[in-house]
Amino acid sequence: MNSSIAKTGALIQAAAVIAFAVFMIIDFDFGSYIVCMFIALGFVMMISGFHAECDKEHKAAANTALILSGIYAVLILIVYFAQTTAVRLDSLSNEALKIIDYQRYGLYFSYDLLGYGIMALATFFIGLAFKAHTKQDKWLKALLLIHGIFFICCFILPMLGLFNSQNASSDWIGTLVLEFWCLYYLPICILSYRHFSIKNNTK
Repeated sequence: MNSSIAKTGALIQAAAVIAFAVFMIIDFDFGSYIVCMFIALGFVMMISGFHAECDKEHKAAANTALILSGIYAVLILIVYFAQTTAVRLDSLSNEALKIIDYQRYGLYFSYDLLGYGIMALATFFIGLAFKAHTKQDKWLKALLLIHGIFFICCFILPMLGLFNSQNASSDWIGTLVLEFWCLYYLPICILSYRHFSIKNNTK
């Protein structure tokens, strides 16, 4: 059961990451917001699977990753559920939109970056806890650990004000960064799916 749930989570993420990359290229914001919520849900399922197979010696790192995955999911669900409901459907004041409209690079945009930073930190800690025995798993462990670097970028960038509504280059810079992230993160989803598939088949 543990491996099946984790494998399903990895598959959900892989499909959602591909969809997210496509939706950004075709400028389909609503679709991007929807699939980001599925990335978050799939991530929690996948991290829970790694946590379940972790030995006692690495439990502190695995517990940290699991808690961080929950924090990431909460932030992301709040940000994107607001975009698909309140921002899209309600007649909000301009001041309210400056805060919660993702496209205005306000508070909720910063929460989004913080969420993905927390996600990166979660992959780093689960990478510390993950025991890699095969060549494939060693690649997965390395990708998980290196992905933790994104935490620094996501944590600092909102403070530097690189993304703002007055900066005309913000849109294409943001899209380029996110497309790069998709290319990096997709192999993590695929290798995780393969890891849990093999584990499930050996039982």
